[in-house]
Amino acid sequence: MPSRVRAPELPQNYSWLNTDKPLSLKQLKGRVVILDFWTYCCINCLHVLPDLKYLEQKYKDSLTVIGVHSAKFDNEKETESIRQAILRYDIEHPVIVDSGFRVWEEYTVRAWPTLMVIDPEGYVVGYVSGEGNRDALDQLIEQLITQHLEKGTINFQELSLTLEKQRQPLITPLAFPGKVLANPAGLFIADSGHHRLVMSNFDGEILHLIGTGKSGLTDGAFNEAQFFAPQGMTFDAENQILYVADTENHALRRIDLQRQVVETIAGTGEQSHNIYPHGGVGLETVLNSPWDLVKVGNTLFIAMAGPHQIWQMDLETSIIKTYAGTGAEACVDGLLTESAFAQPSGITTNGEELYIADSEVSSIRGVKLVEPQQVTTVCGSGGLFGFGDVDGQGEDVRLQHCLGVEYAQNYLWVADTYNHKIKLVSPSTGNCQTVLGDGAAGLQDGQGKNSRFFEPSGLSAISSYLYVADTNNHAIRKVDLNTFEVTTLQFPGLCAPDVCVPANL
Repeated sequence: MPSRVRAPELPQNYSWLNTDKPLSLKQLKGRVVILDFWTYCCINCLHVLPDLKYLEQKYKDSLTVIGVHSAKFDNEKETESIRQAILRYDIEHPVIVDSGFRVWEEYTVRAWPTLMVIDPEGYVVGYVSGEGNRDALDQLIEQLITQHLEKGTINFQELSLTLEKQRQPLITPLAFPGKVLANPAGLFIADSGHHRLVMSNFDGEILHLIGTGKSGLTDGAFNEAQFFAPQGMTFDAENQILYVADTENHALRRIDLQRQVVETIAGTGEQSHNIYPHGGVGLETVLNSPWDLVKVGNTLFIAMAGPHQIWQMDLETSIIKTYAGTGAEACVDGLLTESAFAQPSGITTNGEELYIADSEVSSIRGVKLVEPQQVTTVCGSGGLFGFGDVDGQGEDVRLQHCLGVEYAQNYLWVADTYNHKIKLVSPSTGNCQTVLGDGAAGLQDGQGKNSRFFEPSGLSAISSYLYVADTNNHAIRKVDLNTFEVTTLQFPGLCAPDVCVPANL
């Protein structure tokens, strides 16, 4: 708790979201204010959001949270990209676009996320960096309210805001689909923004909707089960079982297509804060934002974004544990026990090696499953700030927060998410070339680089087609790998939850 310092006023001429007019600390006098310095790529920043939501609801008449979006990646500086992140993560407080890090510097912030607490008289009275500080903040807010009630300097009044979700409701049939999985059974789509899984055939006919469309952690029949922003999937064709990374539930789920039931197989629903390599029985082990997974034999390998690690689960014994990564957020090659990753968000395999989309170091990593088990960097700079959009070889390549990777036809297809492109990488040489997308955010069908995407995050190939989860376009795109022609799939009869229910389900 530093000595009280007058809080610098917030710029009025910057872009503001979730409010119809800029807010000033002067007009918020009499309220406790928390400034949340965040950037939407950052998993730790996303973990803070539920805590802020809890505090906002508990103290709605005396607390104002303001998100200060100080972007790490170039793409995150775009106001429209930030608006989409606000919609995706259901953020309900005002957000200022901190151009050029002006507010960050005025408040001498050093790390994402940082929460700055301002008292009802306009003084900074404390700050915390990192996640897991809800109880300490709760205590401080209660203390401030009591103090300023005695002084008569508090103003109890609920603030009325115009939210982005009121201007742009999520009523599209798909909402921010994170991943897609194509296999002979059909297409599985992680309809992340609608908290459900969609299964269709390749013509877009809906076969199953799995989940109610409301966020929760509930097992049971397809029409009763609940998920919370599910992401990656892998399919056991022999047993007709789909495994799902239920990201914001910090859980792994098992979907039995024959019995049409959903079961939790790992995680408790709580978020783990233990980054040291560890493990245990699936349902007793607390997990941290599993983002993608792939099945090799009887083992699930999991891109565990929260602790920056790769995990494994033995499906026979139900034991889940760290496979690679110390828990440090970095790009370190070498032995499994010495390696480090940075928010791994995509995983695929050729059976002998795992390939990882390591998003915060904008790199593709390789993890050998056979001796000697080593971690390597296939392409990308390997640095937390080594990003850009440069094709080429190995460490000369620059990607920007890549979230998806798929092994097919001896190559790696990469969703170079913040460059709005799909790239082709040779796993043996590290050569990387842009194949799809012209680099501008948009929704445009066409051939090769004449197409446009908006933060594509998931990829899956089957025979001569590649399917793309085009996240911010709320769309699934289909690519003919012989011609590189991109088309947008239609799903007749699919609706947002609460809008309608397809007649055939």
